[in-house]
Amino acid sequence: MRQLTPEMHADFVNRARRVSRALSGEIANIGPIAWPRRSTRELPLHLARIIVGQQLSTRAAQSIWARVAEAASSEGRPLDFFTPDNTAALRSCGLSGAKVAALLGLRNATAEGQVDARALGRLAHAERSAALTRLRGIGPWTADMVSMFFFRDPDIWPLGDLAVRKTFERYVSNHKRLDVHSGATLFAPYRSFLALYMWRIANNGPVD
Repeated sequence: MRQLTPEMHADFVNRARRVSRALSGEIANIGPIAWPRRSTRELPLHLARIIVGQQLSTRAAQSIWARVAEAASSEGRPLDFFTPDNTAALRSCGLSGAKVAALLGLRNATAEGQVDARALGRLAHAERSAALTRLRGIGPWTADMVSMFFFRDPDIWPLGDLAVRKTFERYVSNHKRLDVHSGATLFAPYRSFLALYMWRIANNGPVD
C-alpha cells in the first residue's frame, strides 16, 4: 500500500478525534499520507544510509551521506568502499568511529549472507528485528526504520524515535486514559502511517 486511501484517511481523522481534536485537525489538514519514495532497492545500501543518519537531523544525514557516496564513487558502490583501508576516508566524511565500524561490519555481514532481503522480508517484525540487531551498530530504532521504509510494514510504532514520541505525547498528554502506547493502538494495524503523520507534523522525517 503506497498511501492511505481517502476512506482510510477519513477513518484516521475519526480515530484521531478520540485522542484530541487538535490531532484530528492536523491529520485532516495533511491529507492522505504516503510512504516517501525509496532511494534504493538494495537492503545493505538502505541499512548503510540509516546507520549514517543515526542521531542526526535529516539535513546533516543527507550531507554526510553525499560525502560518503562521493568518496566511494571510485569503487562503484558504497558497500565496496566500506573496508578497513578506507577508515580514514570514511571518518573524513564526518562519520564517528562507531559508525565506520558498523559500516565495515555491514559489508562483512552482507558477504556472509546475513542481509538477505528476501529471507528477512518473510519474517514478522519481531523476528526481523532480532536478526538485524545482531549486526553491529543496528539497534531497535534502526530495525524499526528498516521494517517501515524498506519492507513497508504498515503497523510499526517506533517509540524509540524522539520526534515521533514527543510529537504524539503532546496530543495525549491531557487525555485521562491514553498514553503514547494505548493512544497509538487506536490506529492499529496502520501505526506506521501514524508515525509518518508525527514526522510530518514535527517537520523532521527520517532519511530512508
